[in-house]
Amino acid sequence: MRQKAAILVLGTLIVFGLIFILQPPVSALSIVDGANAARGTGQPAELFGDGGFVTTITGVMLFAVGALSVIMLIIGGLRYVISGGNASAVTAAKNTVLYAIVGLVVSFLAYAIINFVLGTLTGGSAGFTNV
Repeated sequence: MRQKAAILVLGTLIVFGLIFILQPPVSALSIVDGANAARGTGQPAELFGDGGFVTTITGVMLFAVGALSVIMLIIGGLRYVISGGNASAVTAAKNTVLYAIVGLVVSFLAYAIINFVLGTLTGGSAGFTNV
């Protein structure tokens, strides 16, 4: 049974290796060309850049995460104020504030990473210069 599994795995690796080796080079194409080729009729012409689909989605998501973080900061502050000195309530309120701040920092780091990756893929600025 193990020999059959080993032969199957080895055969699969050989087939995929041959496919990888024998495929023609695609240096003339870029990721943007592939994305534009996959675009259907009636879809936005620009996926990246100032008016692109990815830019719009990223902006909306960043706004939602920022708004949610501010709301959670307010809720954590209110929980802290009304805790009445109860140690477990104070700890829960502090954790709410801490996690809201961590979420906000992570969202800004994700924004920076997306900006860097899209700028690298498109060969220029991804259009995320205004925050």
